[in-house]
Amino acid sequence: MRPARIARVVDALVHHHLDALVVTSLPNIRYLTGFSGSSAILVVTARELVLLTDFRYETQVQEEVGDLTRIRIDGVSLWSALWNELTILPRMTVLGFESPHLTHRDFERFLAEDEGSRWQWRPTTGVIEALRATKDPGEVALIEEAAGVATRALHATLPQIRVGMTELEIAGILEHALRDAGSESFPFESIVASGPRAALPHARAGRRTVEAGDFLLLDFGAVVGGYCSDITRTVVVGRADADQREIYNIVRIANEQASVGLFEGITGKAADAIARDYITAAGFGGDFGHSLGHGIGLEVHEAPRLAKTADVVLPPDTVVTVEPGIYRAGWGGVRIEDDVYLSAAGPRLLTDFTHDLLELPA
Repeated sequence: MRPARIARVVDALVHHHLDALVVTSLPNIRYLTGFSGSSAILVVTARELVLLTDFRYETQVQEEVGDLTRIRIDGVSLWSALWNELTILPRMTVLGFESPHLTHRDFERFLAEDEGSRWQWRPTTGVIEALRATKDPGEVALIEEAAGVATRALHATLPQIRVGMTELEIAGILEHALRDAGSESFPFESIVASGPRAALPHARAGRRTVEAGDFLLLDFGAVVGGYCSDITRTVVVGRADADQREIYNIVRIANEQASVGLFEGITGKAADAIARDYITAAGFGGDFGHSLGHGIGLEVHEAPRLAKTADVVLPPDTVVTVEPGIYRAGWGGVRIEDDVYLSAAGPRLLTDFTHDLLELPA
């Protein structure tokens, strides 16, 4: 699949009137070359790809990167190596760089080179990210495998949860289960929030002790082959009361309606409205404060966005999260999140775990 990706990037260079693009985003570099190291710069031209890295990755880069990319190992400075490479690349005048992925110091390097040089530097945003939004079959398979790892970890974790445990203890059990199930790393810091803290959409696991009747919100993911999954389930430790059941059922239906209502070509704004309109009609629109979802792949948050302000259409073969929620300060909250693949045949759920409200033994 990599030749097709490179061909699409070359087409993007033409579209943006660039002779070359200097890529500094590590996920973008991995997408185009397969290299997973932490130090690299990639130069993309219409004729070739040149990958610069340091001596720590001399063996790794040879194993991960194929013949479609020329490799240069530099033991001193990748930036010096970059300027040297650019002087020998033919017909290079207008060059782009990824402005969102640069530190201020590195941005100043381009400004310094722009003064009196033969290159004209152009900041770019989202050139490769837009291509990554459409997934090839191999990428979808890895995301689905990562979703399977996450759900297996959840199955292993829930029976171990008891009243009296802290959120940190539960997070430790969950993350241990993720590793046991085959996760290479954690795509983000796992969220474990209990009782009133479940009203914090991005709560960090803390020292609060779980009490009988608490909501327990678990938001986590797995990584397989560099690709992420992202899942949230909210359970009750003990018996659920009527208010908990009501709120949970509203979020469950909003999740399910949005998941089956997605299709390629829908705007992110319209996708968000599927769940938001249902929650609003139920009287809780003001308690759903974040967007419906986001793309997922080599990064846990990537294009496209499913949000009230997102007018961009969802491309074919994208994978997105669907994660409506209701949060009430001082009471708690519910979020149910799945990963959904927009195939030509329609949306397909990649996260295979029940949407029923689970009541764990206290």
